Amino acid sequence: MSAPSSESKKYKTKAQGLVSQMTVEEKARLLSGNGAWTTHAIERLGVPSIFMADGPHGLRRATGPNTADSVPATCFPTASALASSWNTELLKQVGEALAREAQTHDVQLLLGPGINMKRSPLGGRNFEYFSEDPLLAGQLAAAYIQGVQGQGVGTSLKHFAVNNQEHERMISSSNLDERTLHEIYLPAFEIAIKEAQPWSVMCAYNKVNGVYASENDVLLERILRDEWGFEGFVVSDWGAVSDRVQGVKAGLNLEMPGSGEVNRQKIIAAVEQGRLSVERLDEVVTGLLTVVLRARDSHRPGTTYEVEQHQELARRAAGESIILLKNEQGVLPVDPRGTGKVAVIGAFAKTPRYQGAGSSQVNPTRQTRAYDELVRMGGGEARFGYAAGYDLEGITSETLLEEARTLARGAEVAIVFAGLPDSHESEGFDRASLDMPEGHVRLIEAVSQVQSRVVVVLLNGSAITMPWADKVQGIVEGYLTGQAGGAALADVLLGQVNPSGKLSETFPMRLEDTPTALEFPGLNQQANYGEGIFIGYRYYDKRALTPLFPFGFGLSYTTFAYSDLKLGAASLQETETLSVELKVKNTGKVAGKEVVQLYVREVQPRVVRPPKELKAFTKVALEAGQEKTVRFELSRRDFAYFDSTQHDWAVNSGAFEILVGGSSRDLPLHQTVQVQSTRRAPVTLTRDSTVKEFLDHPKGKAVYSRLLESFLGYSPDNKPPEPPGLTEEQRAARKKGEDSTLVFIHDMPAYKVVNFTQGKLTDATLDAWIATLK
Repeated sequence: MSAPSSESKKYKTKAQGLVSQMTVEEKARLLSGNGAWTTHAIERLGVPSIFMADGPHGLRRATGPNTADSVPATCFPTASALASSWNTELLKQVGEALAREAQTHDVQLLLGPGINMKRSPLGGRNFEYFSEDPLLAGQLAAAYIQGVQGQGVGTSLKHFAVNNQEHERMISSSNLDERTLHEIYLPAFEIAIKEAQPWSVMCAYNKVNGVYASENDVLLERILRDEWGFEGFVVSDWGAVSDRVQGVKAGLNLEMPGSGEVNRQKIIAAVEQGRLSVERLDEVVTGLLTVVLRARDSHRPGTTYEVEQHQELARRAAGESIILLKNEQGVLPVDPRGTGKVAVIGAFAKTPRYQGAGSSQVNPTRQTRAYDELVRMGGGEARFGYAAGYDLEGITSETLLEEARTLARGAEVAIVFAGLPDSHESEGFDRASLDMPEGHVRLIEAVSQVQSRVVVVLLNGSAITMPWADKVQGIVEGYLTGQAGGAALADVLLGQVNPSGKLSETFPMRLEDTPTALEFPGLNQQANYGEGIFIGYRYYDKRALTPLFPFGFGLSYTTFAYSDLKLGAASLQETETLSVELKVKNTGKVAGKEVVQLYVREVQPRVVRPPKELKAFTKVALEAGQEKTVRFELSRRDFAYFDSTQHDWAVNSGAFEILVGGSSRDLPLHQTVQVQSTRRAPVTLTRDSTVKEFLDHPKGKAVYSRLLESFLGYSPDNKPPEPPGLTEEQRAARKKGEDSTLVFIHDMPAYKVVNFTQGKLTDATLDAWIATLK
C-alpha cells in the first residue's frame, strides 16, 4: 500500500478537525446527498457543498429532471470508441477538456470513467466501457483521470465491481471465483487507482458473491483501501444502497441520491444503540469530507473554454478512434478530387447516432453530419447523392430499397451508413441479439446486389454480427463518435485522416461463439460467471475459434513491418524487470499510426491459463518510410497468475514467450525468456496432498522420491537399467508405459500409496516423512 499524498494528508487533517466538532446528526446528514447531484453543506462549520455530474464522454450538468435537461457541452466519442484509439495521451487530453467544461459550470466531480469488463457483447452499457481486457481499460482510465484531476476536478471510477449486465442490475448477484475476480474484473480498477488516484470510486448496484457492492467490506475496505491504497471516498451508484448502516461499516461514504431522513435516522439510531461505533462513523465522514474540502479549494472561478477548440479535439479523437475493418481493392479512401458519383445511403448519414442512451446522454454544443461533410470536402452536392434507405428505427420498405438501388447503380461507389439505433442498446436493458435492425441488413444486401464497390460505415456502441461482410469491399467501424463524428468519418473516408483505430473488443462470428452464450444474462437474480478467466480474446484463443474480427485488429491506408525483437535478458528472477525492444517501420506511401501490442504466454503452464495476455502497448506515429524503436518493460505481475491457494499473485518457474505485433492474431515477433520463481512455499503438505504436490514443493522433493520408490521399487535417481536387446518399438512402448504409470501416481493422494504397497509403506512412516517437512 502506497503512502498517502501530501495533498491528501493536508485535507484529511482539516477534515478531522471539522468532524470532531460535528454532532452525530450532522455526520449522518453528510453521508447522504442533498438531492440528486449535491452534497450537504454545514454552514455553521463552513463545510461546503459540491456538485456532481455525469461525464464519461461529456459533461451532463443537469438543469432539470430529464436526461435532456442539461447545459450544452462537448459530446466526445463514447468509451467504446475512445478505447479504439489505444492512445493514452489522447485520453488525457479529452480528460483535460472535460475538466475545463466542468470548471466553467461549477462542477466538482465527474461521474466517470466506467471501466467494467465487456463480459458479453450483449451488455447494455458496453458503449460506456473501454474494453474486454483489464490492462487496456486500466491504462486508458488512468490517463483520463490524470487529465481531469490535473485541472482540479475529481473523477468517480465506476462501477465497482463485477457490474456486467443491466438485467436485474439492482438485485442480481455476480457469482465468481477468487481467481477470476482478481485476474479479470479487478485489475483495471487497480491500475487506475494506483496510477491516478481518482477522488472517488462508485460502487455498483449488484451483489458480488451474495453481498451488495455497497456493503461489501472485502471490496471497499480490504482490497480498495488496504491493498491498493485508495485515498478517496466511495459513492453509491444512484439508488445502490441496501443496508445503509452496514454500508457505513463496510466503507461506503456517500449515498446518492439523498434519501432525506430515511437513512439518516438509521445511522443515528445505530450509533445510539451501539451497533455503529462513533469512531467508524467519524472515519467514514472524514474520508468524504477530505475530498469535499479539496474539491472546493480546486474550483477555478471564471474558467471558460473555446467551443470550437473542443469541437476540433472531439473531431481528432473520433478520427483516431475509427477502425478500418475491411478495404478490398483499395476501395478507400474515396478520391476527394474525383469526378465519379458517390452514393451516400442510410438515414444515419444525415441523422447520425453519435452517443449512447441513458444517464451519460450529453446536450451537444455542435453536431456534424457525415453527408454534409462529405459534400463540403469531397466536391460539392453535384457529386453526392443521398437515399435514406430506412427510418430512424431501422425499418425499411421496398420503396426505400428501390430508391437506394437506383442511386447505387449510377454511382462509382456506394457508402452505406448502418448500425444500431438507441432502441437496440442503452443503459437499463441488455441487447437481445448481436444483429443490426433487419432494415439495415436488407439495405446493405440490396445495394450490394447492384453495386460492386460498397463501403459500409457502422455507428454502434458495441460488437455486431455481419452476415453481409463478404458482399462488400469496405467496412468502417465508427462506434459512437460524438458530436464531431460526422466530420471525422468524412476525414477518414476521403483520406484526410489515415485510420489508426484498433478493436478493444472481439467481434464474434455469431452469438453462439461468445464465452457467455449459455449464461447471459444471469436470470433469477443470479449471474454465474462459469467462463471464469476466459472472456474476450482469451476465450477465442483457448477455443481456437476464428472471430469475425479479433481483439486489437484494425487496418490502415499504409502498411507496417516489425523487426529486431530484443530481450534484455535470456533469463531472470521474478523480482527483476525485463526490457523489450523492437523496431516498427512504415513500409507504405502515406503517414500513419500503428498500435504496437505485446502479449505474454507461459509455454508450459502448471495451471490453466489463457494462451496469451496483453501486457503492454503503445501507439507510434510514422511518416512514410520511417522506422522507430519501441521499448517496453515487463515486471513480475506480467508473468503472474492469481493463486487462490495463497490468495496472492504467483509466478511459476519456466519459459515465457514474448509476442509482439499489430493485433492479437498477428504477432510476427516472438522470443522466449526463462523466469525463475522465488515464490514462498505453498500450503502445508498433508496425507491428502497429491504425489505431484510433493514434487512441486521446495521442501517436498525427498518425500516425493521415497513415495515413488515405495510404489515402483525404485526412485527417479536410481532407475534400473534398461533390459538388453530391446527394439526401438519395444523401447517406445516401455517408455509410454512408464509415463502412463507416472501420471497415475502423480494424481494420487499420498495416503493411497500405503494401500498400493500392501503395507510395505505404513501410515506411521508416511506421517513421519510429512512431519519432517513442518
